[in-house]
Amino acid sequence: MEHEHETHAHHHTPAATWPVAVQATLHCLTGCAIGEVLGMVIGTALGWGNVPTLILAITLAFFFGYALTLRGVLKAGVGFRTAVRVALAADTLSIAVMELVDNGVITLWPGAMDAQLDDPLFWGALAISLAVAFVITTPVNKWTIGRGKGHAVVHQYHH
Repeated sequence: MEHEHETHAHHHTPAATWPVAVQATLHCLTGCAIGEVLGMVIGTALGWGNVPTLILAITLAFFFGYALTLRGVLKAGVGFRTAVRVALAADTLSIAVMELVDNGVITLWPGAMDAQLDDPLFWGALAISLAVAFVITTPVNKWTIGRGKGHAVVHQYHH
């Protein structure tokens, strides 16, 4: 199988294994966590209400999630327009599920949305919500990769 992967590197869809799904989800989690944490910190520090803070966090999570994929695809020598299409195709469902779960946990956690930056509840709820989102998003990524979608779209651009 290794030999097949080497000879068909640009035409081979990754196997929908749990390790491949975990890797794709960790990639997604990285971008989401950067945006989510930044959005929550900015909104909380500025004293914004829950809704504007969530909107900022979600927007930044999508931005950083797409940006990380864009960086990798552009590095492979793909044009910007194509890279944007690849990032949108690869990450939209994964980021959406991750954000829905992550923000759902934070919103439903008593006191989490009102916690300040110096409150362990703020950081604890945020960390746990991202962990729960990771666990729920991994099977979604496994399913999409198995259908040649999601992270499988990006795989052909990896070196």
